[in-house]
Amino acid sequence: MNEPLSPLPENGALIPYEWSGTYSYGMEELEAVAGVIRARSPYRYYGHALGRQADSLEEAYAKRLGRNYTLVLNSGSAAIAAALGAFNIGPGDEVLLPGYLWCSCLSAVVRAGAVPRLVEIDESFCMDPSDLERKIGPHSRAIMLVHMSGAPGAIDRICEIARRHKLYLLEDCAQANGASYRGRQVGTFGDAAIFSFQRNKNITAGEGGLFVCNDQVLYKRAWSCHDQGYPRNENGRIDPSDPQFQLWGQGSRCPELIAAVVRAQLPKLDRITGQMRDRKYRLKAKLSGIHGLKFRRIDDPAGDCGSFLLLIWPNAEICKEMVGKTRAAGVRTGEFGQNNICMTDWHLHIYYKNVSLVHKRPTSSSGRPWNDPLNAFAANYQYGEGALPATDDLIARSSLLAIPPVLSDEAIDKIAAEFHKAASSG
Repeated sequence: MNEPLSPLPENGALIPYEWSGTYSYGMEELEAVAGVIRARSPYRYYGHALGRQADSLEEAYAKRLGRNYTLVLNSGSAAIAAALGAFNIGPGDEVLLPGYLWCSCLSAVVRAGAVPRLVEIDESFCMDPSDLERKIGPHSRAIMLVHMSGAPGAIDRICEIARRHKLYLLEDCAQANGASYRGRQVGTFGDAAIFSFQRNKNITAGEGGLFVCNDQVLYKRAWSCHDQGYPRNENGRIDPSDPQFQLWGQGSRCPELIAAVVRAQLPKLDRITGQMRDRKYRLKAKLSGIHGLKFRRIDDPAGDCGSFLLLIWPNAEICKEMVGKTRAAGVRTGEFGQNNICMTDWHLHIYYKNVSLVHKRPTSSSGRPWNDPLNAFAANYQYGEGALPATDDLIARSSLLAIPPVLSDEAIDKIAAEFHKAASSG
């Protein structure tokens, strides 16, 4: 196996780009792609000589997670949409989501004709279970538990709440592939879960996604939604025979080329997350002692992917000052990376940065889902800054460091030194 690439920082930057999975690319990925090309069979269901890369990836993930059913798609965003289709989410329903998330989570809810219901985060930077319980109402149908920035929050409490209120629980593991909670892997707690293989994920093919569950009906509905609106038979041909699964599809099938790369990456996942976790906690130890600095709450450090270190400062002014000083000293990535930033600059990860949500942009000229009579219950829901005051306060005084798996000892020492210098010069 080729050694992982270790590109030098660019333009005086101390941190390599934060695109975790690409650092481990080697001959395995090249040979996997070449095999698909040689077989002239890039389509999953038929071709000259099927390599069944998508099948192999699904089988490997089912074994890894202990899930009954797995479905590979062309993106994590498509996987969320398929999951909501599997849950039969639509007008008259609300889905509860945290204020720190990615725009695809919101988009899938709105495009299904349902309404997002925002929930505060706590210092785990994941959903606050107490606020979740307060927000559940008669139109609540599902909880989207987003494991943000590499580590889960209070999964056990949220699972209990979902069960008690008879709500679907969808785990979004896009940023936490390879994470676990008290010895149990993320993606195994909810009614269903999704993963992403987009370019800056822990393993990657540039794009790609995965849906997993244990229920056959949910699986077949998700399959119909992701494909042409129907399941397929054992020969890969569309099978419209069962009315239960006659739905509307979105054409989000996974090409064999994507599946081949992810399948080659999967055996490297634990090594990649182990490298990030090691580097994160060494850097965290070196930053400890800076006056006023706190760190994100990690409920299970052993299950942390290690892909992000979130720093909590006493107030927003100090946060901006520390980020500005350390970036000027080189604690950043090159021109095309995004690292060592105030979390208020984390764009579409923050609920009020999603302007289509804030302004309730409709999916068409009909004005839906916002003006749908079935959604009248949500007429007073607001999504602008201030809708989640605890989240706003936490985000305003926090900064983010992405931790690439090839971060060197020298860079760790230098980053820590620059933070200490910035703190002492204040």
